[in-house]
Amino acid sequence: MRDIILLIFTALCLSAALRHPFVGLLTWAWFTLMTPHQAAYGVFGIPLNVIIAGVTIASYIVSREFTKFRFDPITTLIIIFAGWLTVAQYFSLAPESSAVYHDRFIKTLLFIVLCAQMTIDKLRFNALVWTTVVSIGFLAAKGAAFTVLTLGQYRVQGLTNTILEDNNHFGIAVATILPLIFYLRDEAARPIVRHGLLALFAMAVIAIIGTQSRGAFISLVVFGGFFWLRSKHKFTIAAGLALLMVPTIAFMPSKWTERMATIGEATQDASFMGRVDAWVINYKLAKENPLTGAGLRNSYEKEIAAAVDPERAERAKAAHSIYFEVLGGSGFVGLAIYLALLATAYFSAWGISLKRKDPKLAPWKWRFAYYAQISMVVFGIGGASTSMEMWDGYLVIIALIAALTRLVYPAQKKTGHALAKIRARSWQPPDTLKSSNSL
Repeated sequence: MRDIILLIFTALCLSAALRHPFVGLLTWAWFTLMTPHQAAYGVFGIPLNVIIAGVTIASYIVSREFTKFRFDPITTLIIIFAGWLTVAQYFSLAPESSAVYHDRFIKTLLFIVLCAQMTIDKLRFNALVWTTVVSIGFLAAKGAAFTVLTLGQYRVQGLTNTILEDNNHFGIAVATILPLIFYLRDEAARPIVRHGLLALFAMAVIAIIGTQSRGAFISLVVFGGFFWLRSKHKFTIAAGLALLMVPTIAFMPSKWTERMATIGEATQDASFMGRVDAWVINYKLAKENPLTGAGLRNSYEKEIAAAVDPERAERAKAAHSIYFEVLGGSGFVGLAIYLALLATAYFSAWGISLKRKDPKLAPWKWRFAYYAQISMVVFGIGGASTSMEMWDGYLVIIALIAALTRLVYPAQKKTGHALAKIRARSWQPPDTLKSSNSL
């Protein structure tokens, strides 16, 4: 039954996308972030996400909306990064192995560029934020219910065969959207929506704790601390977070407390030291291939890893770090571009949030910029211990920041440039030429 419902709803969305490309983009975002087809049965093998992407891109081109494409610093860096990943793939130490990850990352970046370019007004902007929050929030609500019903005895994980299947990935993803929940709550006009979003926030926190992930718990603490530092209502926020987290932590079994207590003993933890081994291997691969690295996730190949560090190659698995994954896969140049992208997004949001006293700036713009900064910090720290560099969620936030910069700083139409060109080429005295308004 769920297959039929999913197919009918998808067909309706695609029908609307033929006339309104942004509907296709929202459907694409929904399938990318929530992967509803993974929860179905009969449609599991149908490449619905590919069909949705194809229809969206075709509609975007036919509608000629692509003529409004505008390069901004973030979009430019995304395109440069995608280009460098392609160069790194060309020089990959194992092209067959890294090709699947290269293709996946390029497709993700294409989606993100379209998000940045097609989000041209507040309605589209908030629609994309809602899609992101609902997609991850639905999974978080399920995770919270699972935690309560099982008394916290089992780990909360995402859907199987997705990037968020891992409990660490899932917990950090949920922590990343916590600020967006507050943004939507500030924007909501109806009390029932505001209360519903507050309930979703509470369930998201429970789900994060229920993942039993130390990285996710650190991300949650980072969110609380950063949010508290940046807010004027410090007592209210501290009281609210304590009221929510203390009972939840007390509810969890003793094994949860024991696991979180090992955070301060990382150097004695075999799991953490295995990650350190992987970080060292990725660094050495980048050192051997400083420009292009070894190719995306080629450090997972035992032969390649053993070539630079035979001892650590036996213990190392995934790099478990967005930074070392990019470093080992695309070299120091790739990492520099990636860090520039993250920094540009953060400081762009920071610059807009500082304009909150500008009467010409709509409040929703600086509010989102404020919350987006928190999301970037949460993911930036959480991602240091997870292989989530290809996760669409944080990249959608970056795309929204790019769209916001264009809404805050619209392109100014140059005046007089046509007249200047004519004057430069004309033999007539400047006074005899008409103004550019008549051209």
